[in-house]
Amino acid sequence: MKLPFRDRPEKAKVKTPEDRMTLTEHLAELRTRIIRCALAVAVGTVIVLAFYDKVLDFMLEPYQDLCRAEPEKFQDCNLQFIGPLEGFATRLSISTWGGVILALPVIMWQIWRFVVPAMHAKEKKYAVPFVLSSVFLFLLGGVVAYFTLTPALDFLITWAGDDVDANFQVSKYVSLFGLMVLAFGITFLFPVLLVFLQLVGVLTPQVLQKNWRYAVVIIFVIAAVITPSGDPYSMMAMAIPMTLFYVISIVIGRIAQKRKRAREATTT
Repeated sequence: MKLPFRDRPEKAKVKTPEDRMTLTEHLAELRTRIIRCALAVAVGTVIVLAFYDKVLDFMLEPYQDLCRAEPEKFQDCNLQFIGPLEGFATRLSISTWGGVILALPVIMWQIWRFVVPAMHAKEKKYAVPFVLSSVFLFLLGGVVAYFTLTPALDFLITWAGDDVDANFQVSKYVSLFGLMVLAFGITFLFPVLLVFLQLVGVLTPQVLQKNWRYAVVIIFVIAAVITPSGDPYSMMAMAIPMTLFYVISIVIGRIAQKRKRAREATTT
């Protein structure tokens, strides 16, 4: 007697780039990855929600530091909300974005697993370094954004004028905080992309080194445009590490290139 689940077609497995998945199989694979990411975010959201007060205190620390240092600029060191639903919306927003950050390893792993079937076996070995470096650099960007927020707020308040006192709305502050962390986290993934493109042969370290002047200009322009606060402190805090990452990616690319040539020389 055959069991019903025995008659189900096996899931397509792609072992080499020469294997091809149908459009339906691609969509099914994408759906699976998205569901797993959503579940991870949901679990992370619940965790952040359980520790919401501590998370909010942590987020408010840059604002509180500035308030304690320059109390004459503030009407009140507490954030305000002006709508009955704003408190609930803020709690939900913080919990959701916190859940995304906690689920970041799972998200990066699912992205990599979705891309992996189109790669050769020698390129698949970079999965763990890709995930670990991506998570580390995103968190590093978030840390830089966190410590940049205090001078950024001071700069923005100064431009308001001496006769204007600050009284921040909680949703606006949380929105700026989240955008800062997101912008820095994403831009700090820049070297991962460059190294990956070199490893798969799309770019070479020679090309990156030859065009470094244009790259530096583009980096500073991107930093000026993408920085949510628009202040010079945040722009420099983003542009300088990205420039350093550009140089490091060239060095890593050259090391990988030399190792590849050495392997090719031993096999011939």
